[in-house]
Amino acid sequence: MNSIRALLLDIGNTRIKWGLAHGANLQRTGTVTHQKLRDAGIAALTTRLPRRVEQVLACNVAGNSVATKISGIIHLHCDTDTHFVHPARSGYGITNAYGRPRRLGVDRWVAMIGAYAEFSAALCVIDAGTAVTIDAVDRKGKHLGGQIIPGLRLMQEALTSATDGIVISNKGSRSTLDGLNLFAKNTTAAVRNGTVSAVCGAIERSVRRLKKEGHRPRVIVTGGDAPRILNQVDVKFDHRPNLVLQGLAYMSQSER
Repeated sequence: MNSIRALLLDIGNTRIKWGLAHGANLQRTGTVTHQKLRDAGIAALTTRLPRRVEQVLACNVAGNSVATKISGIIHLHCDTDTHFVHPARSGYGITNAYGRPRRLGVDRWVAMIGAYAEFSAALCVIDAGTAVTIDAVDRKGKHLGGQIIPGLRLMQEALTSATDGIVISNKGSRSTLDGLNLFAKNTTAAVRNGTVSAVCGAIERSVRRLKKEGHRPRVIVTGGDAPRILNQVDVKFDHRPNLVLQGLAYMSQSER
């Protein structure tokens, strides 16, 4: 395994997370939203980034125009090209379940690589972001397939846009599903509780199914909405907020 200084970029639909790795370990991390980048200009990203790196590796799910913009910013700042990773049929210990490997979301691919590099075990990898993805991996690194469901905000927006009677207030506390608090006494809380229950239920059902089929998965949770579900989901889990960056760090140091 090499030991190089790499800048890592996890470019999501809402925000850009970055990390600096020397070897396979993250040394620094940070985040900026796309909105802040639009409002404040490139300095919102570059003021905290190092200039001297040997490699820039990126995982991008935000589309080609964002990729072009970010690669231009990085080239100006670091004088280095950005390498955008893509899913493959196999690599870094993971075998892709998709018949057309590049159709698998690259963030899912990199998250599985990061989780398997750390645990080398059967996995249930959950990324709770704009969408919630749930991917299963067996103990030999074979991807068994996955699920995609709307994230918490998308579920809430679907209810408010498709109905006349559901209005969600921006005020109020986060969902608390302990005991009979699962059953809310106002519409905003009812929607929040329902969306969290939907995500937690999907995770719990996935883990039960994997166990029924003979797997003993480590449950790994990442993503911006992870803190909203971690205290509610009824399974043992490991929280890795920088899982995609961990996967990129591993990829930057390894041969496929």
